Amino acid sequence: MFSPLAFFSFVRLTDPARHRDYNEWHQLDHRPENLLLPGVIWGDRWASTPDCAELTTAPATEYDALDYIAMYWFRAPAEQSVAEWTDLGEQSFQWGRRPELSYVERPFLGFFEPVKGYAAPRVLVSAEALPFRPNRGIRLTLTRVPDPHGIEAEQAFRWHDTVGMPGLLALPGVAGGWTFSFQRAQRHPVSPHDGGPDLSPGSLRLRLLFLDEDPVRIEPEIRGLEAKWAEEGASGAAEELLLSGPLRTIIPWQDW
Repeated sequence: MFSPLAFFSFVRLTDPARHRDYNEWHQLDHRPENLLLPGVIWGDRWASTPDCAELTTAPATEYDALDYIAMYWFRAPAEQSVAEWTDLGEQSFQWGRRPELSYVERPFLGFFEPVKGYAAPRVLVSAEALPFRPNRGIRLTLTRVPDPHGIEAEQAFRWHDTVGMPGLLALPGVAGGWTFSFQRAQRHPVSPHDGGPDLSPGSLRLRLLFLDEDPVRIEPEIRGLEAKWAEEGASGAAEELLLSGPLRTIIPWQDW
């Protein structure tokens, strides 16, 4: 496994007039400093644009109306990498370079263990190379797993690995994907949030699809396949959907 740990941040702007400010800060200041750290393999962020938001399902209301989702991949040893990354967050606050804190909410901040990566045969690159391969966006699905070590969970995970993900990779525009298992929430005074309910390791499952065609155009095909599987009861009842939808890649300056 090229990365033992990943981090996801769900972002909502409280002031819709600040999108340009937020994107400028994140792409020209925050992300470059993070990518400079030796323990950060890669980091990216995607936008839930209005057309993406129309196609997003959020049964968990705390994740409704998100504007962005960001993620980082960490290098081993993960504890050291995260400690250095956390220190940078504190330093940037002390430098006065966290202007977004006045207009940003983060309803979810959490660390996940990468479970497995998948690459469509047509893209040639390995699953480990997918995060570095240019994409036009992602399709993110977050589920709750009430009994993460139960028999139904194991059966669902096996189905996703042998049937679900291969089926999605066969769709035009899906370059590959990764599955993740929740490890712990982030707690840091620089990014305060209520944290939501206490979550145990493995109680959330996240699937990230990398897309090399328009996320909005591909979404109906993904939904159609998922609806067929749901009607068949293919993956069982081990998971409860919390959030699912497409997000777009953010092109600097052009998409601010």
